[in-house]
Amino acid sequence: MRSTSSRSSGVLLLMALAVPAGAQYGAPDGEWHTWGGDQGFTRYSNLSQINAENVHSLQAVWRWQALPLGDRPDRNLKATPLMVDGVLYVPSGQHQVVALDPANGEVLWQYDPQPASVDDRGLGLGSRSLAYWTDGEQARIFHNTLDGRLLSIDARTGRADTAFGENGAVFLKEGLYPDGSDADSVGSSSPPAIVGDVVVAQVVGTITAPNVAATPGHIRGFDVRTGELLWRFNTIPQPGEPGHETWESDSWRYAGNTGVWSMMSVDEETGYIYLPVEAGSNDFYGGHRHGDNLFAQSLVCLDGRTGELVWHYQLTRHGLWDYDPPAAPILGDVLVDGRHVKAVTQLTKQGMSFVFDRITGEPLWPIEDRAVPQSEVPGEQSSATQPFPTRPPPYLSQGFHEEDLIDFTPELRSEALAIAAQYVTGPMYMPPTPIREGGTQGTWVNPGYQGGSNWNGAAFDPETGMMFVPLRNAPMAAGLLDPEPGRTDWRFLRAPSVFIQGPRGLPVTRPPWSLITATDMNRGEHIWSRSIGPASDYIKEHPALQGLDLDFANMGHPMIRPSPLLTAELLFLAEAGHLSGDPGGPMFRAYNKATGEVLAELELPAKASGAPMTYFHDGFQYIVIAVATAEHPAELVALALPGAPVADSASGAGTTGSGTAVTTSASASMAVVSLSEEERQSAMALFEQACAACHGNAGAGLPGGSAPSLTGLVDQTRVQRMISDGGVEMPAFALQLNDTQINLLSRYVLSLPSSAPE
Repeated sequence: MRSTSSRSSGVLLLMALAVPAGAQYGAPDGEWHTWGGDQGFTRYSNLSQINAENVHSLQAVWRWQALPLGDRPDRNLKATPLMVDGVLYVPSGQHQVVALDPANGEVLWQYDPQPASVDDRGLGLGSRSLAYWTDGEQARIFHNTLDGRLLSIDARTGRADTAFGENGAVFLKEGLYPDGSDADSVGSSSPPAIVGDVVVAQVVGTITAPNVAATPGHIRGFDVRTGELLWRFNTIPQPGEPGHETWESDSWRYAGNTGVWSMMSVDEETGYIYLPVEAGSNDFYGGHRHGDNLFAQSLVCLDGRTGELVWHYQLTRHGLWDYDPPAAPILGDVLVDGRHVKAVTQLTKQGMSFVFDRITGEPLWPIEDRAVPQSEVPGEQSSATQPFPTRPPPYLSQGFHEEDLIDFTPELRSEALAIAAQYVTGPMYMPPTPIREGGTQGTWVNPGYQGGSNWNGAAFDPETGMMFVPLRNAPMAAGLLDPEPGRTDWRFLRAPSVFIQGPRGLPVTRPPWSLITATDMNRGEHIWSRSIGPASDYIKEHPALQGLDLDFANMGHPMIRPSPLLTAELLFLAEAGHLSGDPGGPMFRAYNKATGEVLAELELPAKASGAPMTYFHDGFQYIVIAVATAEHPAELVALALPGAPVADSASGAGTTGSGTAVTTSASASMAVVSLSEEERQSAMALFEQACAACHGNAGAGLPGGSAPSLTGLVDQTRVQRMISDGGVEMPAFALQLNDTQINLLSRYVLSLPSSAPE
């Protein structure tokens, strides 16, 4: 680790505003109990052995290679381990869980669910973390899996808790509907939450609903010991429930989604749980669900012991922009106008922070209803107003503004203006519009619906009331497509997610393209903001930018979305995000949290793919982070100061839980695909139509884009299903292509060459 500057002599002037630490959040006792460190998801630990004086000396002391995804290595590990009672717990592989020795990364036990999987929803998307429960005698790890199981595992032995559900599993698709009927398929990549002796599980149905009738995301609480269903909160209100009238024309009967795909936070004193609820289906067209659509895109507070509604606030009414509240609500006490307030902060993709008294639901600062543009799409009835918080100020420019476009040269500005003219532009909340052949290609959405903020969240310092928010500055297009007759009953389909590309492969807007902003939450004011890393190499080396004397060092990598880690003295941030296709680089930096000054940087073995955490064990503070790329199989990397024991695995050898190195069999490393010339030409046309906008014409991704490379894939069944069903940022092409076309497209994808098989 090399130091890039000396320790700042500045003093945290804001310490005078600090609120009492009693009953405050923050990771407890040198451990790390949730993805966010604590139940309030502050991502804060008061550990200080690693500090501004010695952080430049950090070194990798052990590495653990993630379990394979069936017959192939994991190249997209997003998991953040828990650390409780001297053990690390991490989800990995095919719905598996591993316990590791925190001193050396050695496997203590490995849990393999039986059967290995009950629903193939695509193994490219792993779990972010786990949940831990104990009554002082028993201890359990809960895993909310992508294939729709809530698993209970004995934290000490690694065996299934056979008293829970059916041999340690509750099948979450069962009894999901209010009438007790089952859903077709559900899953989650986020962990459940623990409220006393209740485990609260969220689910997500089909990501891109193929028809108007879709799977809802109702929230349920289960007994931690038996798996018995204790309560259900209907995120789409049923007759007699608050908000039922906001789903007009009986749309409450059939509308779907409205689940919680991110993480939930818990006030341990009150037992209140805070839910960031997603949009109703589909994201861009609401003509089949008139009304405000409560509790979609709302922050909802429940009594986690009973499931009763305490309060709610709808952040986006009748959502049309995929503006789901993306991150776990952050709990932390602040001092506002001389008054101590137990607060909850909800970040949004729109680049805003909504802040409430977490007990009463009262906003800490006024929230204004402002008129927004109205939709002209047939059948749509958009909301006349949307809420805007007055404090803190927006983190990013909102809506379309010509002055935001790239302007390094007059030629680039002119080209950027021509690109912008291809879209319907206006203020934020301009409704989505149809893609017109030879005309506009949808609506310019800024901030884009992948953030602004995303599930990477923020970090909150309970000692000072400062919050640190990573952001992505990238507009996107929201377009509507006409469905193919007989393939779906949607009047309009959501078009594929598209980041608006700028001139000559450059970003379309001015830098910084990724940034971290520090906000004093006692006053609702931003204190400092800076880029996350420099410009990417393809920008530094771009022919159009040579000789212009540009400040590449402070532009920020385009498209990245890292998670912060906050300690007593430091802010840590990687320069890559949470999908292996994200750009950025392998640097992991330590910042002065008072000023944003970079104190030191470490080059990781690969790009960060998960959120960092920290803990104290046997006299040493450790920082652990997941790394992965298409070329680098996923692993956890542990950093510590000199003197900490260095395990043999620090060489990067890494083993699975069974003690064998992860390899890919010869049969899985090659895909033999035969395409006639006629088929290849047809497939290329389909690929250009359906895939190239995100993955590039060669399938290897786009400079500055976040879609991963498609080259080197080997499993046609999995590829065909992904094309058909879609994914997190990908539409279900079964709504646009027939079976023959999907088969042809999957074969073409498998034929793309690669030097790094998936």
